Amino acid sequence: MKKTFPIFLYLMVLLFSCTGKVEDTTEEEVLPVENKVRLIYDTDANNELDDQFALIYLLLNGETFDLEGVTVNATKSGGDINGHYEEAKRIMQLGLSYEKIPLFKGANGSFAEIQGTVASGNFDGQEAVDFIIEQANDDNPEELILLAVGKLTNVALALEKDPSIASKMRVVWLGSNYPQPGEYNQDNDTVSMNYVLNTQVPFEMVTVRYGEPSGTDAVKVTQAEINSRMPGLGPQIETPIVGRHGGEFHNFGDYAVNLFEHIEYHGDPPSRALFDMVAAAILKNPVWGEKREISCPILIENQWVERPENSRKIVLWENFDRDAVMDDFYQSFIDYQIVNPK
Repeated sequence: MKKTFPIFLYLMVLLFSCTGKVEDTTEEEVLPVENKVRLIYDTDANNELDDQFALIYLLLNGETFDLEGVTVNATKSGGDINGHYEEAKRIMQLGLSYEKIPLFKGANGSFAEIQGTVASGNFDGQEAVDFIIEQANDDNPEELILLAVGKLTNVALALEKDPSIASKMRVVWLGSNYPQPGEYNQDNDTVSMNYVLNTQVPFEMVTVRYGEPSGTDAVKVTQAEINSRMPGLGPQIETPIVGRHGGEFHNFGDYAVNLFEHIEYHGDPPSRALFDMVAAAILKNPVWGEKREISCPILIENQWVERPENSRKIVLWENFDRDAVMDDFYQSFIDYQIVNPK
């Protein structure tokens, strides 16, 4: 015999279930959105190829980053400032962001050469320096991070021109083999690095450490991996860019393959480290590296000198999760969200 479910119980169950669903949806809609990482990317974009990987990673992670702008500087590889500007422009075109996100030319020369001219109306690197100062002084409740992955010339010049910005931003720098001497970004302008270290700007050093497992040098990829994983990845642009080595490219994945065809390799197996991309990745997820606080040292005659009595502390990043960083990099091309221009 078929049993009849009492109609009033049926209505109560239906009302409860519908009401519960509405309440859950309402709660989800009013949950606060986690703040994005607000930053400026300061790069010697035409130096090798890790700068390009870092920039496209920022551009495709719009759910995480508020990229206020890109500033370039010139290091000893990659030509003058125009070459670095043009390479950054190519990547921004491939990331659907050129002329939407500001791009500025910074310093060609060194800090020592330019320092005495910042009070003048026109100096080497002024466009980038003034933009950094403007963003630091902007009435914005979100912290500004200056992610610097080349020499620190633009950063030091901005602090020289307007010392007040030291309390209005945080500098995260990819550079140094600390506590060992040497390293490309550091050696390109040691004076600017020491200048920044002697200010009060919050400073984080993302170590390189050539040949060591504890630095970003350990986050390596082979040409075979790039050839296998990258072709065709990224937004597709209608008008192709012309790469710095020639050829036309409609997406970053194909351009990445080309970049890896024109680079020297190191180690066994032969590979390249994506130093700069690691510095961007730990801003997205800090658990992909380890950090510790140290008393701020100084570089004298190309040797690190400890200052244990120094009350100024800086953050040192080391021991990076290579697989997690690279997995997220590749995933960024599958589920990409372009950064929103201001």
